[in-house]
Amino acid sequence: MNSRSNNSTPTPIPDVSFVGATPSSQQMMAAPLGGQGNPQPDKGRSETPRMHMQYPPHAPENDWEAREEMRLRELEEARARAAQMEKTMRWWSDCTANWREKWSKVRNERNKAREENRQLRSKLEATVKEFTKIKREKEELLGDNEQLRKQLALYTHADKDRSSVASASSSGGGSSKSTKSHPERDTPTKVTDSVPEQDKITSDNMDLLDRLLPKKTDSSSGGSSSSGGGGGGKIGHSEKHQHTGAGSNRKYTEEIPSQDASWADQRVLMVQLKLDEAQKTVLAERNEKEQMVKTINKLSTDLTSMKTKYDELKKSKHEALKQLNEVKEIHQDELSRVNMELEDESVSRTTMDRRLADLRAELERLQAENAAEWGKRERLDTEKLALERENKKLKVQITDLEEELERKSQQASAVLDSDMKVLQKDVYEKTKELGDLKHAHAKLKKLLQEKNVDLDHAKRRAEQYELEVKKLRGRVEELKKDLANAEDEVDSQSNLARKLQRNCDELQEQTENLQVQVEHLQTRLRNAANPIFPARKSKSFDPDESAEGIDSDEVED
Repeated sequence: MNSRSNNSTPTPIPDVSFVGATPSSQQMMAAPLGGQGNPQPDKGRSETPRMHMQYPPHAPENDWEAREEMRLRELEEARARAAQMEKTMRWWSDCTANWREKWSKVRNERNKAREENRQLRSKLEATVKEFTKIKREKEELLGDNEQLRKQLALYTHADKDRSSVASASSSGGGSSKSTKSHPERDTPTKVTDSVPEQDKITSDNMDLLDRLLPKKTDSSSGGSSSSGGGGGGKIGHSEKHQHTGAGSNRKYTEEIPSQDASWADQRVLMVQLKLDEAQKTVLAERNEKEQMVKTINKLSTDLTSMKTKYDELKKSKHEALKQLNEVKEIHQDELSRVNMELEDESVSRTTMDRRLADLRAELERLQAENAAEWGKRERLDTEKLALERENKKLKVQITDLEEELERKSQQASAVLDSDMKVLQKDVYEKTKELGDLKHAHAKLKKLLQEKNVDLDHAKRRAEQYELEVKKLRGRVEELKKDLANAEDEVDSQSNLARKLQRNCDELQEQTENLQVQVEHLQTRLRNAANPIFPARKSKSFDPDESAEGIDSDEVED
């Protein structure tokens, strides 16, 4: 039973509910056997005509027709049972096929859900990584913005300090003579004019200007004519400054020595060079500031784009999580449905097993009844033999009595008359008992025949069921053998394919080797076809080619 229940298609359960005792068998089982041997005779009737009336000549034909009808009815019932069994087998095969399809669909859906879950998880991890990267970049940009704000604050503070220094230097230059201070005032005005335009002078340059400007004012108050002329020629761009510088040089030529004039000129040149360098640095810092403003704008645009991208990723993450939850709910519903179907299938299987156990118990009961019927049949056979022996004894007694009657009739007719009456009475009683015995024997024989018919039917049904079970088992074994043969054929085909692939690879290697040999032979034939002198020349210089030439000569030989 375990081997049959493990199969995918359960065997149909035959219905043996129709197997049972016929009414005649039930009557025989219900009737007491002890009272059948001595039936009471009817007093107002003769012996033999009564027996003919009880058993008409057409009774066996009616019994035969009834038996034929019973057999036809049982045959139709057996055919109906067989058709029902075929239907149940087909139903079970369809059910198993449907369950396999459902399980394959559920398995495919589960694999798809797992794959989608894996993809969504990878997307989520990628978005989380990108989000952390964007957050890190945002923090870096915020730090850069803070640094730029601090630098701008420092630059504005330095500009304010520089403007105050420039105003102080311009007020100090105004206290000296106007003719001597024009060239010196030109440079501070240039510096102060360039300050609001450039906005990027470092603290070192401011300290340098603060150190240089007082020295410049001192040199202008000392009245150096060369510094005024040089300053007017290099820094000032008006003729007025040049004339005033020339007048001051002529006026103080005698007072200032030549060494002081050359020193002042060098000092003015140095200051001019430093101012040029400061202007260059201011221009460079202005360009740097513009570049920094551009980078800030670019970073702000990047930050806004990153924010939008982050929002989009957040929305996509929420959508992905929503889809994942929906997929999980669908998967849970499908799993619950499949579990319910499996529970229903297990319940139906348990009911079928229970029904099979009931049918087996009923079959065992029928077998026990059959054994009991066999015992009754044997007992009836023994009773029949006993009745036949009694009939023989009675016949022998009748013959003895007839012989004795004839003998006594010959001896004395008078005595025989009285004795004849007694004997006739005895014979009448004996014949009556014999008729009763025959009647009981006929009844028992009829019951025995009915029991035999029922027993034959039960045997045929049992044999039919056993044949059907054997056929089903043989069919299962054949299917198992076919499956094993198919697996063996698949294995042999796979082995043959591997062998063919291996042979193909070996043939490919052989063809490649033969191709290489053919190429070598062609090269050797070409070398052999060349003139003799170049071949000797090549032999004298290349030992490999000489060896190939020798091989080609051998091939030609």
